Amino acid sequence: MRARGSATPSPTDTPSAGAITLRGIVKEFPLRRGTALRALDRLDLEIARGEFVALLGPSGCGKSTVLRLAAGLEQPTDGEVLVEGRSPAELITAHRLGVAFQEHALLPWASARSNVALPFRVAGRQVDRERVDALLELVGLAGFEDARPRQLSGGMRQRVAIARALALEPDVLLLDEPFGALDAVTRRRMNLELARIWMEQQITTLLVTHDVDEAVLLADRVVVMTGRPGRVRHVQQVEIPHPRGSDVTRDPEFHALVDRLTGMLDDPEPAAAAS
Repeated sequence: MRARGSATPSPTDTPSAGAITLRGIVKEFPLRRGTALRALDRLDLEIARGEFVALLGPSGCGKSTVLRLAAGLEQPTDGEVLVEGRSPAELITAHRLGVAFQEHALLPWASARSNVALPFRVAGRQVDRERVDALLELVGLAGFEDARPRQLSGGMRQRVAIARALALEPDVLLLDEPFGALDAVTRRRMNLELARIWMEQQITTLLVTHDVDEAVLLADRVVVMTGRPGRVRHVQQVEIPHPRGSDVTRDPEFHALVDRLTGMLDDPEPAAAAS
């Protein structure tokens, strides 16, 4: 596991570039009578291997569209999307992408263990029961392996969904508001759990969120988008050292970053992109 105990990593600690690359992305959705809604306009974004990046922006700015492009669920109207130097479709075929959405989409009749094992079956692979149980332990669900989704709380169901996304050891983890439907207390607890899980896995992660505190707590960089059509407005490096626990949220530096990013979201005027 790569150490992340300092805010400024040494050159040997810096993740190599190119886990997710979006260049000159234009995305339009067709409307009636030959018109189109432009969701993204010449968006550029690069995420390095092993980096955790959070996307922030006003509702309708195209955050989820960016994630869906990286996941291969949408195709750009113009521009290029690469994940690990290949098209998202190639990564999907190789089962190298892990995705978790706000809706956990667990099989209601299946146990937590069976839900986490599902990607093995979809990929036509023999289920690695040791890995499945290790992932359930990683997300804090040891002892709940045989529970059905209806027997689990909302936060526990999202833990199962994240474990499932990690089942095949993907190169990239994509998270679209995974805790958006949870109450504030559970969401805060899940933020801390995700921070812990990420420290264990150190997998390249792109998180879409509306929650500024969540973004600053979890991410190495926070990318703020403009209103529609979405472009990169500002990129904020988060220099708070990992690991990050609940004490981080009481740090003046944390609050200063949250205030700065919240101010950008409250300000309708565009700002120049930064790096």
